[in-house]
Amino acid sequence: MPHPPDHAPVYPPPVPALAVGAEGGVLVFPGGEIETVRPGVGLQSRIESLRPMVCHRLHVARRLGLSWFPAFDLMELFAFACPAEFASPTPGGLARALGTAPPDSLEAEALVLPAAAMALFARLARTASKERETAVGLAEVMGRGGWEWTFPVLQALGAGPEPRSGASRAFAVWSRLPEIPEFPPLPPPGNLSVTPDEARARLKSLLGADSEHRVQQADYTSAVCPAFTPGKRKNAPNVVLAEAGTGVGKTLGYIAPSSLWAEKNGGAVWISTYTRNLQRQLDQELDRLYPDPVEKARHVVVRKGRENYLCLLNLEEAVRRIGASPREAVPLGLMARWAEATRDGDMMGGDFPGWLADLAGRERTLGLADRRGECIFSGCDHFNRCFVERAVRRAGQARLVVANHALVLVQAALGGLDDDSHPTRYVFDEGHHLFDAADSAFAVHVTAQEGMEMRRWLLGAEDAGARSRGRGLKRRAEGLFEADTDAAEFLDDALAAASVLPSMGWQARLAGGSPLGPLEALLGAFREQVHARARDGERGHSLETEVVPASEALVDCAPAAREALEALFTPLQQFSRALLKSLDAEAETLDSAVRHRIESLARSLEWRVIAPLRAWRDIVRGLGEPTPDGFVDWLAVERSDGQELDVGLCRHWIDPTRPLAGVLSRTAQGVVITSATLRDLSANDPDPEASWRVAECRTGAIHLEEPAIRAAVASPYDYPSMTRVLIVTDVARDVPDRVASAVSALFRASGGGGLGLFTAVSRLRAVYDRIAPELARQNLPLYAQHVDAMDTGTLVSIFREEENSCLLGTDAVRDGVDVPGRSLRLIVFDRVPWPRPDILHKARRDVWGKTRYDDRITRLRLKQAFGRLVRSSRDRGVFVMLDSRTPSRLLSAFPPGVVVERVGLAEAVAIVRAENGGAPREP
Repeated sequence: MPHPPDHAPVYPPPVPALAVGAEGGVLVFPGGEIETVRPGVGLQSRIESLRPMVCHRLHVARRLGLSWFPAFDLMELFAFACPAEFASPTPGGLARALGTAPPDSLEAEALVLPAAAMALFARLARTASKERETAVGLAEVMGRGGWEWTFPVLQALGAGPEPRSGASRAFAVWSRLPEIPEFPPLPPPGNLSVTPDEARARLKSLLGADSEHRVQQADYTSAVCPAFTPGKRKNAPNVVLAEAGTGVGKTLGYIAPSSLWAEKNGGAVWISTYTRNLQRQLDQELDRLYPDPVEKARHVVVRKGRENYLCLLNLEEAVRRIGASPREAVPLGLMARWAEATRDGDMMGGDFPGWLADLAGRERTLGLADRRGECIFSGCDHFNRCFVERAVRRAGQARLVVANHALVLVQAALGGLDDDSHPTRYVFDEGHHLFDAADSAFAVHVTAQEGMEMRRWLLGAEDAGARSRGRGLKRRAEGLFEADTDAAEFLDDALAAASVLPSMGWQARLAGGSPLGPLEALLGAFREQVHARARDGERGHSLETEVVPASEALVDCAPAAREALEALFTPLQQFSRALLKSLDAEAETLDSAVRHRIESLARSLEWRVIAPLRAWRDIVRGLGEPTPDGFVDWLAVERSDGQELDVGLCRHWIDPTRPLAGVLSRTAQGVVITSATLRDLSANDPDPEASWRVAECRTGAIHLEEPAIRAAVASPYDYPSMTRVLIVTDVARDVPDRVASAVSALFRASGGGGLGLFTAVSRLRAVYDRIAPELARQNLPLYAQHVDAMDTGTLVSIFREEENSCLLGTDAVRDGVDVPGRSLRLIVFDRVPWPRPDILHKARRDVWGKTRYDDRITRLRLKQAFGRLVRSSRDRGVFVMLDSRTPSRLLSAFPPGVVVERVGLAEAVAIVRAENGGAPREP
């Protein structure tokens, strides 16, 4: 195929470029004319007729109040030309990614777009010859689906205009991926200790000669070493609770002894996090340990649940439908480009750009993961190229596995990890989230949606027009038990009994009083009791009420529901036992692939169905009786915008760290639990012993046989000189206009770099609507969760890159943002982040001290939020609370020595302006 000559550049299509701001946008035509556009009547048809060049079509449409419109989207072109790479989906983000100066006005943003297109065409022209044929085939088929960029992309790739036969083969990325090598099982790890001196030496090596060496970081490294010593007694792991203030450098601090222990003992250390942001950060930090990518790939694996990875079988079956739905070629072509370039197939925090799901549609991106547990394991044609299987096998050979709390807790609770390894050493970073992770992992929800998912897993997709493969248990078990008539009978009985589970249309049936079967009848009784007793929340929020005393209808429905659950549970358990029995009975004849399928299917059956059914059966047996000690039950109707999404009964541990401690006792010999916010230093109880008891309660260490080793290393930052904390006393927090005016004034005083944190989405949206145009006129771009058509990770990336932008967010931003430098120099909290007073919280506060418990949670949230403000030794910032009712007893959340000032809004604005070098006032 000819290569386009360097002197013949490909030019973008002759259409206007459209850039948008908070109040509207500008069109810049190829001839240089500039037209201002505003939301209004006639704009939709006008934009559709122009087919403009844009950056992130959904974002542009949202800002202009438009529905979808045809356009040349630069982010689609970027995804095709630069697969598995990231650029913030703004004109400025594109400019930075392509190495040009970011724009400083709307007109300049529009002019960036054709220039970016030229740069991307030039990159396509440099495509390696072995990749060129595939890229051309994809572009051709995408063109048949209406992709606007097809003609110039083909030009850039040096392809002629004539169609080629066999272009659709380019989508078969699964056939071009390398096969996964087989690895022998590793022997059990040794028991050699890591001494503090060894760990400090490894830390020094990781930092290098040119890096800053901090005494606090070395002390922290020494402090966590006891977790890497041999266990003393069975079921009594060595646990270290290590609090490290921001700036200590705890990540490298625990990587040092972890990597040493893994090397000395031939075992793996599992490093678990709560947020995808920290997983990504950890992966990057490990480049210091293994600068050679090939060596790093051998020794480091990022592990997540299989629902995070692209399923090649799902991709193949979606591609097969392109003939009937040609427009699907566009998103699937972009996915094929990414799938061939990705490092590990991770679509949730890996090298998959989050904005691609917004542009290409979630069904044809994130929806291609195995989110319903339908994997057929070695029965799949792509098993030996599967991204999940690759991660699982590599994790069995790795020294360091970077995972997340949910995966570790669920799999450890099942008795082992799905790579058949049994790690003995864990590091739980973001340890302050262990309580929430355990709460989720060990809870039971008897709900309509859970029942529908269970039904689908067992029976497959029952709708003849279903687009997902939806294979049921019978299909996944094919070929595993032909000679075992008992197993076949158990399976048939179970699948017949599964018809009792809730099915599509349950909402209408329950609302109409015509449930289908005993389980839907029970769910209908749940719903009736909730609506009868719960106070209806405003704006269609979810409802909940206590189970006891149970209504007469609920008690009457329980026996039939219990019998239906028993009729399903018993044959499923018998089928699972028959499968596992065959592993021993046919040990000499089973090949490894079949053995793997049986073990994987039995594990999935236990996790997805048997364990939940066992819990459901026990709960339904006790309906009408007091809830067992240690648990809290409630009935809930989940709603959104007035629409009922789910209904059922929830059971949570009051203290979920009890089962967490049991899991750690059974599986671990050494554990590090670390965070910057483990302890709660209450002003009313400054006793360090009390603050450590709080940390032990929140992490489950209090339930372990051996007492945890405690370590606290203070932050090296001089917070009193680097930060100011202000409580504004004259803003009415319940008047949206007053709150919006205050946020706007503060953001303008800081000249951008402001993060607004809200405890309710409705208040966030109200403030955004009021202040976005005003900030835009000051050239201060404003972005917001729940407003902009972008995922949270993308919004944070934009905020990090654009120094004068501002961002509004809720708790996901409060706990997960890492924005060093001037991009974050002001935090404005709309009000005290008290815990939501629901039934679960009520039960816990009754056990743990009522108001003291509320205060503890709130202080830790404030501490987390404040921790976003200073991320490096050069940072400065101001933390502002707009809630005049902030109690003094919460202020110990802030670092010692930081003086909290109660001031009026005018004074707060003056302080923020002064701290930011006198940011200019509005003209």
